[in-house]
Amino acid sequence: MCKNMSTNISKSKFVKFCQCPKALWLCVNKPECSVIDEGVKARFAEGDVVGDLAMQLFGDFVEVTTFKQDGKLDISAMIDKTKALMEEGCNVICEASFSANNNYCAVDILVRKDRGWAIYEVKSSTTHVADVYPINAEAEKKLKKYAVDIAFQKHVLEQCGVNVIGTYLVTLNSDYARNGDVDIKQLFNIIDLKDLVDNEYLKTPELLAAAHKTLESNEEMQCKMGTHCDNPYGCDFKKYCFKQHDLDLDQNKATVFNLYGLYSSKKYEYFNDGCYKFEDIQTKKLNAIQLMQIDCTLNDKTYINKDGIKEFLNNIHYPLYFLDFESMMPAIPQWDGTRPYMQVCFQYSLHYIEQEGGELKHKAFLAPSDGSDPRRALAERLCEDIPENACVMAYNDPFEKGRIKEMANQYSDLNGKLMKIHDNIVDLLIPFRNGNYYTKAMGGSFSIKSVLPALFPDNEELNYHHLNELVQNGGDAMSIFPRIKDMPADEAEKARQALLDYCHLDTLAMVRIWEKLSSL
Repeated sequence: MCKNMSTNISKSKFVKFCQCPKALWLCVNKPECSVIDEGVKARFAEGDVVGDLAMQLFGDFVEVTTFKQDGKLDISAMIDKTKALMEEGCNVICEASFSANNNYCAVDILVRKDRGWAIYEVKSSTTHVADVYPINAEAEKKLKKYAVDIAFQKHVLEQCGVNVIGTYLVTLNSDYARNGDVDIKQLFNIIDLKDLVDNEYLKTPELLAAAHKTLESNEEMQCKMGTHCDNPYGCDFKKYCFKQHDLDLDQNKATVFNLYGLYSSKKYEYFNDGCYKFEDIQTKKLNAIQLMQIDCTLNDKTYINKDGIKEFLNNIHYPLYFLDFESMMPAIPQWDGTRPYMQVCFQYSLHYIEQEGGELKHKAFLAPSDGSDPRRALAERLCEDIPENACVMAYNDPFEKGRIKEMANQYSDLNGKLMKIHDNIVDLLIPFRNGNYYTKAMGGSFSIKSVLPALFPDNEELNYHHLNELVQNGGDAMSIFPRIKDMPADEAEKARQALLDYCHLDTLAMVRIWEKLSSL
């Protein structure tokens, strides 16, 4: 067993290097420039839950995770524990730790086999059974990125004298629907990545040499920006790199990165060719909406197609209901009939007007915060609150339609009423997505969070930043609701009120946008 405490490349750093060498250099030399999105943090937290459950896949296990008094991992102690457990005959070791030649890894699950050991890398992503038994060409493309990680682990273990005879990926099974207690054998897919890992394993020594050479440099290296900057978890140095090019992801509205509907790969292609400002790209092959966006931005114009807006408004009738759901996506299914990461609605807001010129009224539903399945109660109340003949307006309606259809399939006795609501939904996004209304302030986005301040720049009533900081966006709502059951009573009450206020503003925003369109 090898041990070298001058370890400086872990498996996460190695993967980072493979995506972008500059990112590795920055994470070691300028860690303060890292910006991790709250959504990414939430996914990491879900990943921890998935990893803890996966440890039970092979029966009794020992986890070697050890912390120092300052809360940091005690890597030296973890390596010692791993060595001792292997010598004592332990069959399943979780977070098994190894170090060799300044490279360190902790194997999620290390399982003893007849002639050696097998590595099981656990990921909180999902796969379909049909895609992995056997692995088809399309699935292979998706799985290749995981082979890089596992190949690094195999390299480190074999440098330490461990005979690795199996390399596997463990993912959530997206086809699994809970029925009773969670069946972890059905919940997880175990995928043999031998061929993919063996191919990456041959490249690992050369890549590691390059990674160490990168860290030996005192000067910050430069790399072309590209789609690797938008990897599934996002690059935490993306904002830093953009600022080096005098670009601000949050504010700059006149570059290719804010152009509506352009593929990410094409955006980076234009950028790396030095043709990324609106003044430069207007000669490229663009669609009508993109050209309109450039024209409105460069000339500070507002484009309004009244005929297109009128055509949209002709599809609307009274009574008129404005609907918005909030949902959560547990990685581990919590209730019968749910699957990994299935959207489960726990709240809705309804603003409604019963007749032309009528009073604007409001109803709301927020499920109890006791951990119970919220779907049935929400579906019943929705059927009570929305008349069958109502016109229901949503913003980007595939989300609301999808959730209602799922509930209709789940509860056969409510199917008819729910599908009536489903079939009467009109999408308020349509006039914006079709290019019937555009102003520079939208910045190439037609989300309600972009359209609303563009249409009402000084309206304090419609300012999401004035809401309780606990819930100012859908991600906040998604993450806070499951936690309320564990909060003290006063904190729980504040969190629930914050959820109600946020969802209320979402539907009020739709009302004001509809009124604005109608006034034209």
